[in-house]
Amino acid sequence: MLTPEELNRVVESIRAAEGRTSAEIRVCIAKKCKENPLDAAYKKFKQLKMDTTALRNSVLIYVAPYNHKAAVVGDSGIDEAAQEGFWDSVLEEMFSFFKNGRICEGICRGVGKVGELVNSRYPVSENDVNELCDDVIWDEE
Repeated sequence: MLTPEELNRVVESIRAAEGRTSAEIRVCIAKKCKENPLDAAYKKFKQLKMDTTALRNSVLIYVAPYNHKAAVVGDSGIDEAAQEGFWDSVLEEMFSFFKNGRICEGICRGVGKVGELVNSRYPVSENDVNELCDDVIWDEE
């Protein structure tokens, strides 16, 4: 789905976004998604224990490129910061790249938009700890 170079670009976009915030951003790429992508993303969010961060400020970007599906799930602290329609606007921008086969760029753009939101609500603190790994998660199910 993504080349090693593209995976590195996604990880770097996560690190860049998290460098300005205490929030956590993760990306999960699913081999396939047979259900509603929001339901799948929420299950993965819980499975990865993303709802256990100290400030409840994590976000999962879930992408199933072969099924043309994606979703964004934010924990309670992030959902409060997002204005109505924000998650849809992130997805619309990502899909604008996906439809042209630019999966990596779309994911990186989504990470950047999420980073802007979380930075405004959760700026990086002096003793910030990276609570969740920045690596891309592969969902083979």
